[in-house]
Amino acid sequence: MSVVQLPAINERGFFEIRLESIGGLGANLAGKMLAEAGVVGAGLNGVSFSSYGSEKKGSPVKAHIRFCDLNTPIRDTSPVERPHVVAVFHEALAKTVNVVSGVYASSTVLVNSSRTPEVLKETLRLTAGTLVVVDATAIALEEKNKVNMAMLGAIFRLCPFLDPVTMKGVIEKSLGKKYPQAVQAALTTFERGYNEVKIQQFGLPDGVSMPAFVRSDVSALGYETQPMGGTVVNPGMSFLKDLSISRSGMMPSYDSESCIHCAECDSVCPDMCFVWEETVNKKGRSMMFLKGIDYQYCKGCLKCVEVCPTSALSRVREKEGLAEERTVRHSFELLPQA
Repeated sequence: MSVVQLPAINERGFFEIRLESIGGLGANLAGKMLAEAGVVGAGLNGVSFSSYGSEKKGSPVKAHIRFCDLNTPIRDTSPVERPHVVAVFHEALAKTVNVVSGVYASSTVLVNSSRTPEVLKETLRLTAGTLVVVDATAIALEEKNKVNMAMLGAIFRLCPFLDPVTMKGVIEKSLGKKYPQAVQAALTTFERGYNEVKIQQFGLPDGVSMPAFVRSDVSALGYETQPMGGTVVNPGMSFLKDLSISRSGMMPSYDSESCIHCAECDSVCPDMCFVWEETVNKKGRSMMFLKGIDYQYCKGCLKCVEVCPTSALSRVREKEGLAEERTVRHSFELLPQA
């Protein structure tokens, strides 16, 4: 096995990759497999570790990978703050997380999206760099596999020092014992992710510099700034949260013509996404009628689709439901003003 040359390293001798994801999309496993492929197939030193809060599906997750040559020991497991490559597994993360934090002008940002690099550059507020897009969600749904396999394929396309053949062996070894029926689908998903990327470079404009790195995970609350009495300044209730980043590619679509307003959907919804309005029916009786879904609170569990006795609720790809999402008012707008 010949040792490969890394395309870039930082002052400590590391080539660093950061995976920005949510729980349930497989970023932690992807990071482990990526590091193993670099160590086994490229003859590098490598390490992978993850950081996350609650181990809950839909919560923000980061996976960190470092590579270096065999003469450089790795004694650092601090988070990757200045990545050479960032892979964003869910584009809606940009609503709440600065996913491009710390990137260089020469960094590569990979995004799971169906949108164009030009649009994503504005969404991510990316000053310069190489922006790569792959519709990993669509690939995973079509191949009945996971987003992480498509994202791994795209990452290997962007890291020429990594060998795709070695990665396929890692996939077979990792999945072969427990999930042998999923191996071929994973390999196909990996290959499609490798081949279906769209790459566009954005140079640094004259007179413009990259944003200074600011460590974003430092809490503003300390022993001098903590509110008295243990006041919770950021409550966990979903009323103040945008849960759309928890969706994994599918969302419920509402057809008002087929709805019988039975409220079965509302009874199983864990986040009270359904917006109701009291209206007088044809017989002059006051009834509650379903107006639609407040997608700010919908995390895509699709329990409502499963219990709907009619065809009023159905599964759709998230990008197909975006126009509908804009037409439904948030439920807090329906509350009486103080």
